[in-house]
Amino acid sequence: MSALLDTRITRLLGCRYPIIQTAMGWVADPILVAATGNAGGFGFLAGATIPPERMEADILAVKSMTDENFGVNFHMYQPNAAEIVELVIKHGVRAVSYSRSPGAEMVARLKDAGVVCMPTVGLPKHALKAVEMGADAVTVQGGEGGGHTGAVPTTLLLPQVVDAVGDKVPVLGAGGFKDGRGLLAALAFGADGIAMGTRFLLTKESPVPEPTKQRYLSCKDPAAIIRSSALDGLPQRMILNPFLSELEQAGGLKKLWIALQSALAFRRFTGASVGSLLRSALAMTSGGDISKAQAIMAANAPMIIQKAMVDGLPDDGVLPSGQVAGVIDELLSCEELIRSIVAEAEMRFGTLAAHSHASASPGSEG
Repeated sequence: MSALLDTRITRLLGCRYPIIQTAMGWVADPILVAATGNAGGFGFLAGATIPPERMEADILAVKSMTDENFGVNFHMYQPNAAEIVELVIKHGVRAVSYSRSPGAEMVARLKDAGVVCMPTVGLPKHALKAVEMGADAVTVQGGEGGGHTGAVPTTLLLPQVVDAVGDKVPVLGAGGFKDGRGLLAALAFGADGIAMGTRFLLTKESPVPEPTKQRYLSCKDPAAIIRSSALDGLPQRMILNPFLSELEQAGGLKKLWIALQSALAFRRFTGASVGSLLRSALAMTSGGDISKAQAIMAANAPMIIQKAMVDGLPDDGVLPSGQVAGVIDELLSCEELIRSIVAEAEMRFGTLAAHSHASASPGSEG
């Protein structure tokens, strides 16, 4: 491996390449995470969609399939957040990722145990706040990314965050990455690596059912992968399908009904009490930005996503996706994917270096 790919993030996480597999709900399971690590990347388990009694089993499953480091993702509003933190510490998991900070006390608990804290941010001010609260690295997701995302494209946002906090912590770029050209571009912007979700969803080790994978692969128009606030009032990027179209046109009562159905399903799946679900929803509305129905939807969105990601019914649930799905046309193994990204990044870097050397050589003009 060239020095090009030996960055602050590879040294911090203890992985070979600065290529991170993000924690997609229902997708980032032990098999995908272990395959990513064995191929030289760094994978995150999706802790937000795992019942408490299975979280420990999944951590141990990853450890049984790889000796490489990996991480766990969770969010502060899930009822078992504190349990996940303790399991991460107990089993020596290398890193955690999250979008909303679990609070200074939890971050301090993790850092005291040597766990790397890697929040995902969408604005420079969020990156500054995250570092102030103890983040060891930040992932910045541009508007091309899947799931909850902002409107500013990665090409504009990533350099801003690098300028804001890059002298303090490693910065990863997310949103729109799939190959070696993207990795090299991110490094040129000053980032320490890239994080990819949709590209890892579309790998052979991904547990997503074949009909759903084919639905992603058949989406050849990045413009059809839209930002919508219909699910929970917060902008999310998803593939436009019949369910999302219906949700876009639904009134408040219908959305509340869908929200309550999802909450009950989530309660059965996780074993969470009604009280804990309501507390989570109330906590999410404390800022006044979203309604209670939207908060319930946000807290229980995994059950709506499950229809596509687990049941293999891509038209009956939502399909979180980065726009990059519109330009992906094949399923690779994690080994094939990471090897191709590394080879292309190094090849293109070599081409640039040769071009620069030729331009600087005496007599190269005229």
